[in-house]
Amino acid sequence: MAYPDTYYARTLTDRKTRPPLKGEARCDVAVVGAGLAGLTTALQLARAGLHVVVLEAQVVGFGASGRNGGFVTPGFATGGDTIAARVGGEAARDLHRLSIEGMDFVRDTIEALGISAAQPRAGLLSVLRYDGGDALKAYADQMARDHGYELQYLRGEDVRAVLKSARYHQGLRDPNAFHIHPLNYLRCLADEIERLGGKIHESSEVVQCDLSGPQKMLRTSQGTLRAPQIVLATGGYTGPVFGQLYRAFLPIATYVMVSEAAPRLIAQAVATTDAVGDNRRAGDYYRLVESGNRLLWGGRITTRAASADALARELRREMVGTYPQLAGLKTELAWSGLMSYARHLMPQIGELQSGVWYCTAFGGHGLNTTAIAGKIVAEGILGASDRYRQFAPFGLSWAGGAGGLAAAQLTYWKLQAQDWWRERRATTKDKVTA
Repeated sequence: MAYPDTYYARTLTDRKTRPPLKGEARCDVAVVGAGLAGLTTALQLARAGLHVVVLEAQVVGFGASGRNGGFVTPGFATGGDTIAARVGGEAARDLHRLSIEGMDFVRDTIEALGISAAQPRAGLLSVLRYDGGDALKAYADQMARDHGYELQYLRGEDVRAVLKSARYHQGLRDPNAFHIHPLNYLRCLADEIERLGGKIHESSEVVQCDLSGPQKMLRTSQGTLRAPQIVLATGGYTGPVFGQLYRAFLPIATYVMVSEAAPRLIAQAVATTDAVGDNRRAGDYYRLVESGNRLLWGGRITTRAASADALARELRREMVGTYPQLAGLKTELAWSGLMSYARHLMPQIGELQSGVWYCTAFGGHGLNTTAIAGKIVAEGILGASDRYRQFAPFGLSWAGGAGGLAAAQLTYWKLQAQDWWRERRATTKDKVTA
């Protein structure tokens, strides 16, 4: 099996392959999926002395975990008010603190394992495409009051000093957030799991399972694995063999491209090493890579993957619309990937039945949330905590199948139209004021 052609795959520092599962095997905990959630869970269990085996249908980090924007920043795909409406204010604050812990956990892991290949770079800049400074200030005050978490408010002129675009107004800078090469990070987690005695089998898709009884069974095309504890940590590529998970998420495609090497041209538009994201639903996110030689740009979502050429045109239209000075910047590579989204837009984390755990639906949540999910599932298996229960209100509800996908696409188009109208009103207001 091979990686899809992405910037991360082209810049891997480790290309070791791992053999498929063959014959009969047993372990303490079997993990299905070698993405960030599965590898984090496996690493924590291996650190505790358990014998862990990870089964991966493709290769380590094949899915969204290895081809995303690389952002490590607190929060969830849905807003704090929406979460609070479902679970209450204090529980919502606890969940946000957990996402902050996840960010620190990824940073600590990089430092503890010396993962220089992850190329961590501090700073995230969240910007508005309409005039809304008062709301941003209020949010920064709330984060400081509720969590002791400091965000730096930037006026419009401060934003435009580093992001040379007329589309941007105010912003918040998070100096604690950071961005990384996600695939190199995952590969190093896999190496550490193996160093601690765990096993990882690639090209080992689970084609049949029996999750009843004290010993669970997972069968691949060439082998059978049995364990008393199973963790299902698959994402947007989950197959129907795990029916309850398969029906509980929507596979949503997102798109990323990377530019040619053109540091002088790029510097005319983006003069910061911070990762950048705007406030729109499924808005643009981007960052400099290779010390500013290239620009990695992502955004857009659809309920089905488009061709590389089509998605490159869409992303380029967004990039040039934001930065006309980059009209001459060539796209070198574009790719897509499937993320798993629950209809409630929160991760799905918990125990399906005795000895069967699930850890999925991380679309839009960032690497920190995925990582902390793996950590708390491991805590649950070890009996160290029951923090996974914080996600009980966000269970495996049916996502709606084909109808759910259609509804998701219509909702996205509606939100895009609302974003457009809001920005148009702001632009008209600015012209009248001027």
